Amino acid sequence: MPAKSHYRVVILGSGPAGLTAAVYASRAELGPLVVEGGGGEDATDVPGGQLMLTTDVDNYPGFPDGILGPELMERMRKQAVRFGAEFTSGELKQIALQQRPFKLTLESALVTADTVIVATGARAKWLGLPEELDFRTRIGGLSACATCDGFFYKGKHVLVVGGGDTAMEEATFLTKFADKVTIVHRRQELRASKAMQTRAKQNPKIAWLLDSVVEKIHGGAGQGVTGATIRNLKTGATSDVACGGIFMAIGHTPNTAVLGGQLERDEQGYLLVHDGTTATSVPGVFAAGDVADHRYRQAVTAAGTGCMAAIDAERFLSH
Repeated sequence: MPAKSHYRVVILGSGPAGLTAAVYASRAELGPLVVEGGGGEDATDVPGGQLMLTTDVDNYPGFPDGILGPELMERMRKQAVRFGAEFTSGELKQIALQQRPFKLTLESALVTADTVIVATGARAKWLGLPEELDFRTRIGGLSACATCDGFFYKGKHVLVVGGGDTAMEEATFLTKFADKVTIVHRRQELRASKAMQTRAKQNPKIAWLLDSVVEKIHGGAGQGVTGATIRNLKTGATSDVACGGIFMAIGHTPNTAVLGGQLERDEQGYLLVHDGTTATSVPGVFAAGDVADHRYRQAVTAAGTGCMAAIDAERFLSH
């Protein structure tokens, strides 16, 4: 339960963006409250964000030997606490941004805030297979980020699920490491732009399984993903395809439902920020991390915008 009823800064979300914002806001003596857990829209919407479901993080600066996702988040949280950030767990039920101070209804209390930093992140879209969570966390071999994890698939055959620009980009990027990349798409026609399609189709390392879906993922502890059962939607025939990893490229959904449309968003639902800052369409409300970033979606870029949001909030309050 929050210690106070009013805060100068309330930060929604405790991933890299939210925790970095907390560090900077605390050092600026703004006494931020961090609401862990975001908007409660998904099973992955947990304190610490998506990195709590990530095993090895090898591309975050400062850790030459890599670090576990949960450990990185715990270190960032301790750093924020050290400087005086306050944390409260539980779902944000409602937020009112039409009046000042802003009102936030939490599970345990009603608090008001002079500024709000939205760092609720985005969640990858998955197929909904019962074994997916195990392969994403405990077993390994299933990913939604080629930039993050492509390095680990050197010399392997990997599948990329999707038919849009993201799938083409991910598949093309993965050919730098994998020996073979097979794109699995449920339709014959791709949604990707013609330029992206042409680039992928001209790549000799990319193969295609169209009109097809992944029906089951094979593998186990110590092996990771070893293959998948693919079903052709036109013929109904199934076949087992050996592979060393599967990348989901069917899109992301920003966690903005709890905001109720009070902030401007783009056509994909990501929060819009203005004038090269983290400022949203409501003065005093700032957006950081994946909730406003459909392009990079990296822990380090999220942390960078968390820093920016805290500085923007401090300057807003000072004026």
